[in-house]
Amino acid sequence: MKKLPILLIPFLAFTFRAEPMQISWKRLTDVQFTRKLNKELGMHFLYPAFGPSVNALQGKEISIRGYMIPVDENDNIYVISAKPMAACFFCGGAGPESIMELQFRKKKQHFRTDEVLTVRGRLVLNASDIDHLNYILKDAEVID
Repeated sequence: MKKLPILLIPFLAFTFRAEPMQISWKRLTDVQFTRKLNKELGMHFLYPAFGPSVNALQGKEISIRGYMIPVDENDNIYVISAKPMAACFFCGGAGPESIMELQFRKKKQHFRTDEVLTVRGRLVLNASDIDHLNYILKDAEVID
């Protein structure tokens, strides 16, 4: 059997990126929220306790389909939601488990409100940083 040149191995690893695990919004409902006082801000916030099926996703490459919601288009801040803007968490129609913060690999992209897309990236669970959502998709990219 022929050996591959050592310089070719990183190229192959990059070229043949593994397919992400497709997940549904239903899976992300394995979470319980507790309303707690944030003493630093003097306000109450919902803090999550992730269930076992969600904890198993920590750091994994996933894909999820949903509605794009621009938060700040100038700074490329977008959220993907299980529900359209009129029924999403920000409008009081759903819970915090129904949205995911997108931190894009490629900056300066533009998406329309309620554009339905599938995104992939590495899922990070956030239980304490109130400046970010509970679900964060790092190195996110649109796959359709």
